[in-house]
Amino acid sequence: MRSIRPSAARGRRHRTVLAATGLAAALALTATACDDGKDSKTGNDTAGGAAASSQGSDGGAGLSADIAGRLRQHGIDPDEWKNGAWKNWDKDDWLREAEDFVNPVIDGLWKPERMKSAKDPDKTIAAQDAAGDQGISDPEPAPVRAQAEKVPYHENAAPVGKVFFDSPEGSMVCSGTVVKDPRHPGKSNMVWTAGHCVHAGAAGGWYRNIAFVPSYNDQGKSADALRGATRTEIAPYGTYWADWASTSNEWIEQGAGSGGAGAPYDFAVLHVKPEQGTKSLEETVGNALDVDFSAPSVPSVASMGAWGYPAAPPFDGLLMNKCVDRPGRLSLSPEQPTMYRIGCTMTGGSSGGGWFRVRDGKTVLVSNTSIGPADNTWLAGPQLGREAEQVFDTMSQKHGSQ
Repeated sequence: MRSIRPSAARGRRHRTVLAATGLAAALALTATACDDGKDSKTGNDTAGGAAASSQGSDGGAGLSADIAGRLRQHGIDPDEWKNGAWKNWDKDDWLREAEDFVNPVIDGLWKPERMKSAKDPDKTIAAQDAAGDQGISDPEPAPVRAQAEKVPYHENAAPVGKVFFDSPEGSMVCSGTVVKDPRHPGKSNMVWTAGHCVHAGAAGGWYRNIAFVPSYNDQGKSADALRGATRTEIAPYGTYWADWASTSNEWIEQGAGSGGAGAPYDFAVLHVKPEQGTKSLEETVGNALDVDFSAPSVPSVASMGAWGYPAAPPFDGLLMNKCVDRPGRLSLSPEQPTMYRIGCTMTGGSSGGGWFRVRDGKTVLVSNTSIGPADNTWLAGPQLGREAEQVFDTMSQKHGSQ
């Protein structure tokens, strides 16, 4: 099996309705439009318990005193960092602890061509990694063919986008979803994605230059049509840099580039600020989804839908796709939480993309894409229970007002 790893609008107000029909039903997301805006900040913190929280950058022309001070604390010259020192991936210099996260904004780094060339890091797990389930796993689902989302995305889909970042292997890309911040209604700056889209796990540290682009390529244009595309065509709502990132301690301590270690805890939250401007992400995009931490049992859910930007062949990462299926269970270990699994042919790059279901007539985020097999026939995502809620709540409480 292979982990579906990293491979992200302008308008008015925007609401999403998710309709499910039948047992394995189709989830249809509809919306109305939104507005443009941006802003940025800095800080630092470590969450307790299962949550690992960190701090980031200032979105102005230079670094805030706090961010510059934190870089110097780690022996890093702020000017050298912005001029390319961030490319030093020597293990001794790679910041990995929760409190070490820094993500200074480098204005203009994520140009349209750099975004288009970002790859999906491949992460493989052997078949035996899923063999010790002791009967907890349901039968492997039949493949569900991924379908391209209707355009424009901001009128037809949940607030999904791309998460870009740099790793030792180069520029990489995942998917993510704008989620509501309960402490700041209508003004959320929070994005849900996968842990492996922000941190390398046990063998590495925090990725760098992490940014989110909502409704990437909103009009669904082809590669030919996007040659020489303007930034507005690629990123109509602008680019949002992570000034804090939170993932689970389990992912930081156990996550691996191969094998299924840490996958049941493979979730993360970003707190973002725009590269330019002052308006919150939710105000700009006009939409955000609630996160469902009830970890509903598989029999109680008729269907789940996964949205994302698959980038590995046969996809090219330019188009938003979706799959909808009745979920089953996948267990990688009897000692770890069971994961959700659905049939889906999306490939790398869809990692971190939100999984949605209907709860009390509303669309809610219930998981995110984490792993899948080498033949791209299904996807699995973590159940979002107590650990995930702690990560999320700490981010909202300590960083949401920034």
